[in-house]
Amino acid sequence: MGTGRLTGRRDQEATTVPDPSTAGSAPRSLAEALRARDDLGLGALLRARPDLLSPVPGDVTQLATRAGTRASVVRALDRLDRFALQTAEALAVGPEPCPYAVLESLLSGDTGTTSGADNGARAELPRALATLREQALVWGDDERLRLVRTARELLAPSATRPSPTGLGPTVAEATAGMSPTRIQEIVAAVGLPATHDPVSAVTALTGLFTDPVRMSALLDEAPAEAHQVLGRLVWGPPYGEVTPHPTPPVRWLRDRGLLLPATARTVLLPREVALYLRGGLAHRATEPLPPEVPAHREHRPQLVDANAAGQALAALSTVEELVKSWEHAGPAVLRAGGLSVRDLKRAAASLDTDEPSAAFWIELSYAAGLLASDGEADERYAPTPAFDGWLELPPAERWSVLAAAWLTATRTPGLVGEQDAKGRTLSALGAELDRSAAPEVRRRILGLLAALPEGGSPDPATLLARLEWERPVRGTSELRARLARWTLTEAEVLGVTGRGALAAPGRALLEGRDPAPLLAPLLPEPVDHVLLQADLTAVAPGPLRRALAEVLAVLAEVESKGGATVYRFTPGSVRRALDAGHTAVDLQSFLTEHSRTPVPQPLSYLIDDVARRHGHLRVGAASSYVRCDDDGMLNEILADKRSAGLGLRRLAPTVLAAQAEPTSLLDGLRAMGYAPAAESRTGDVLVSRADAHRTPARALPVPVPDGPPVPDSTLLGAAVRAIRAGDLAATAVRKEPAGAAGSAAGGSAAPGELPRTSAAETLATVQAAALTGSAVWIGYVNADGAASQRVIAPVRVEGGFVTGYDHTADEVRTFALHRITGVAELEEDQI
Repeated sequence: MGTGRLTGRRDQEATTVPDPSTAGSAPRSLAEALRARDDLGLGALLRARPDLLSPVPGDVTQLATRAGTRASVVRALDRLDRFALQTAEALAVGPEPCPYAVLESLLSGDTGTTSGADNGARAELPRALATLREQALVWGDDERLRLVRTARELLAPSATRPSPTGLGPTVAEATAGMSPTRIQEIVAAVGLPATHDPVSAVTALTGLFTDPVRMSALLDEAPAEAHQVLGRLVWGPPYGEVTPHPTPPVRWLRDRGLLLPATARTVLLPREVALYLRGGLAHRATEPLPPEVPAHREHRPQLVDANAAGQALAALSTVEELVKSWEHAGPAVLRAGGLSVRDLKRAAASLDTDEPSAAFWIELSYAAGLLASDGEADERYAPTPAFDGWLELPPAERWSVLAAAWLTATRTPGLVGEQDAKGRTLSALGAELDRSAAPEVRRRILGLLAALPEGGSPDPATLLARLEWERPVRGTSELRARLARWTLTEAEVLGVTGRGALAAPGRALLEGRDPAPLLAPLLPEPVDHVLLQADLTAVAPGPLRRALAEVLAVLAEVESKGGATVYRFTPGSVRRALDAGHTAVDLQSFLTEHSRTPVPQPLSYLIDDVARRHGHLRVGAASSYVRCDDDGMLNEILADKRSAGLGLRRLAPTVLAAQAEPTSLLDGLRAMGYAPAAESRTGDVLVSRADAHRTPARALPVPVPDGPPVPDSTLLGAAVRAIRAGDLAATAVRKEPAGAAGSAAGGSAAPGELPRTSAAETLATVQAAALTGSAVWIGYVNADGAASQRVIAPVRVEGGFVTGYDHTADEVRTFALHRITGVAELEEDQI
C-alpha cells in the first residue's frame, strides 16, 4: 500500500473533510480530532497502538482509517483495564453522541438512588476517558462523546451477541421488524395517544420508558409476578424463552412492550426498561479501582535471599546435569520438531523430578542457548558451544544468564502435554510453545512483588485478581492467569523469589541491573574435598570445584542431591573411570588427595579388583572379536547361554570372533559380569573417553513479539513528521485552474484523488515553479506502483527528472517526470 490517501468509500469517522471556517469548533470526525492533536498527542497514540505504524500512514486521514479497522480496534480493546473497558461498554449502550453527564450516570447510577452510590467511578472516569481518547477509541468533546464505530459494533448488543453489560437492544432496534399495527397496540396499552406512523410511535414509547416518573406509575400497575420476571432479566442475559401460551404476567409485560419478541419462542427486555430497573447503571458492578495486592506473609529479607540462593544453586546444578547428559547421545528430534514423550520421561527420571519440571529445565536451557538441535541427517539435541563458555563463568554469572533468558523468553513450558487447536500434543522444544504475552506477564508479576515491602509475599489469588482487572477481556485474561501461575512456580524454583517474596537478585533482574553481584555473596564457596564413607559413598559438603566435580562424576554415581551431594562408587562407575584412561594408582591418589577422611578399605579393594580384571578380555573390530590369554575364560563365555545372541565362535585358542559390533559385544560381556576393554588396531587398550558432541554455533532463540514493538522516540518523531507532511500535501488548497484548458489540471482533483495533468502541463508547471521558487502539489507513483501525494519545491528540472525539496518527507528528493500523474499550484499561504 502506498503512502498516499486511500480512495473510495470510507468510514465517515475518517473521511469527513474539515471546513476551515469551523476551526476551533468541536471535531466532526475522528480524522479531524486527530488533526487537532499536537505532535505529542499523535506520538502518544502511536506509542499506545504501534500497529498503526505498519506502514507509516501517509496522512491523518489514513491514520484515522487504520485506527478504526477491526483488527486494530480489537487489539486496543484487549489492552484496556477493566474500568476503561467498562467505560467503552457504557458508551456502546448509551446515546450517540453521549454527553459526559449521561456517561457518568451509566457508570455510577442515578444520583440519589441506592444503585447510584459512588464507588469511585466519578473520580476515575476522567482517567478512563483520557485513556480511550489517547488511543483514539473515543473522540469528541465532553458534550458529544463518540465511540469509534468499530468499537461500538464490537461492544453493543445485537440479536446474536449480548452486550458485556447484559443489556439488550433498544426499543427502536427490537421493533424494527414489527408490524405497525402491533406497535400501535402497544402504544394504546400503555396509555399513549395513537400516532400516524411507526417511527413516531416508537419514539413515544421510548420517551415513556426513559421517563422515570411515568415508568414508575406504569410498573405500579404490574402484577407481582411480572416484577419477578423482570428481575430475572434485568442484569442479563436479557432474553427469555416463552411458551406458545405465556402466563398472565408475561402477557401483561408483552402487551405493554416491557417485553418485546425476539423470535417466535423468545422475548427480550428492551434496553431502556433495563436501565430504568437498574437505576441507570450499565454494569451490575463497576470496578474503577484496581484490586490491591497486600502482603499475605512477611519474612526476613535475609531469609528470602538465602532461600532464593539455595534454589539458584540447585538450578545451576540441574541445568548442568541435564545438558551434560545430552553430550554423547542426545535425544532425537521428532519429525515435526520437538522432544518425544519417551525422551521427556527419560530426562525427568535422570533429573529425579516430574515431567513438567523437566520440560521447564529443558526449555530454559534452550532459551539460554545452551542446547539446540545439531542439524545432522540423524538430527539430535546436543549442547551448543556456548555451554562450554557458560561452564567457565562464576556461579552467580551463570545464574544471571539463565534468569535473563527466562525473563524475556516467550517459550511457555507449562503448555507441554496439552493439545493445540488441531488436537496435536504440544511437545517440549516444539514449535508451538511460544506465547508472546509471557514476558510481559512475568515482568508484571515481578513488578507487583517488587511493590510489596521487602520480604513480603502476596496471596496468589490477589495477584490473579489484579492481572484480570488490568486485562479483563475474556481469552486474554485466561491466558494471563495461566502464565501468572506458571511464573510464580518458575520464579521460585529458579531462585528469583524465595518463600514467595522477591529476592534481591530478582529485584535487580527486574530493574535491568546485573544480579550477579547481589547473588555472589549468598552462594557458598566451592569446596575442594569430599568425605569418603565406609559404605562406598562420598559426601560433598557443598558445591565442588569444577575439576573435582568432573572427575568424581566419572568415578561415581550421584545418589542424592541437596545441600550435600552423595556419590556412590560401583563396579560400573569405577570401570567407566578406567575406560576413560585413568589407572588404579591414579584413582587411589586422587581420592587420597581430595578426601578429608582416609580412603576406606572397601573402596580401595573395589578399585583394585575392577582394575585387575579390567582389560583381561580384549574386544576389537573384525566385525568384532574377543581375545584373552586365558583360554579357559573363553571356554566359559562360549558355554554361557547368555552369549548366544553375540554370535561367538572360536578362531584360535585365545580368540573368539563375533557377529555383533564392538560396542554391542562390550555391552553384552559386561552384562554377563566380565570387564572387557576395547583395543585399537595395534592391540593397545582403547581409551573410551568419548568427545563431547557439540552443535554448530547457534544464535539465541528469538522471542516471538507481542505485536509490533513499541517505537522509540526517534521513530515516533519521524512518523509524526511524515504524517503531518502527508496531511499537508493531502489538505493543501490548490489554485483553481484557469479556463477550460485548466479544467483537466490537478486543481480539480477531488480530495484524496491524485491530480491529473498532461505531460506537457506537468513539465511546464514544475519548470515555472523552479524558476519562481514556489511549491506545487504532485501525484506520484513509485517503482513499486504505490501512489502518493506530495508537496515539493522544485529547484532543478533536467534529464527527465525534477529535483526539489519534498515537504512531505522533509528532505531533498529526485522524482522521475514520467511517474508524476499530475501537478497543481498551491495557494501562496499554504507553505
